[in-house]
Amino acid sequence: MPDSTGAVIDQSVVDKAIEDASGEIDGFVSAGGYPVPMDPVPRIVTAYCTDIARYRLYDNRATDQVTKRYDDAVKFLRSVASGQVKLGTRVPTESSVGDAQFDTGRRTFNGGGF
Repeated sequence: MPDSTGAVIDQSVVDKAIEDASGEIDGFVSAGGYPVPMDPVPRIVTAYCTDIARYRLYDNRATDQVTKRYDDAVKFLRSVASGQVKLGTRVPTESSVGDAQFDTGRRTFNGGGF
């Protein structure tokens, strides 16, 4: 199917770039202790996946902007792998797997005379 410029987009090439980008991300986030595949995928990870896939599609013809976005994505993912950046999802620890957790909620009474 042609794009707005009349060029034909090879969907299998696009799918391969997305798959490769996802694999690259999985390597970083699993090194940070997150289970893969991630479910749900944080929005920031989805955004960086598109930047990585786009960079891969450009191959050796990437513009400065495309290269910068790729470099920013890898920098972010390295920070996730090292634990400097958290993805907002809970990283399971060996001791927490299978444990019951309780949420006591807020206090109804303040203890004043009751």
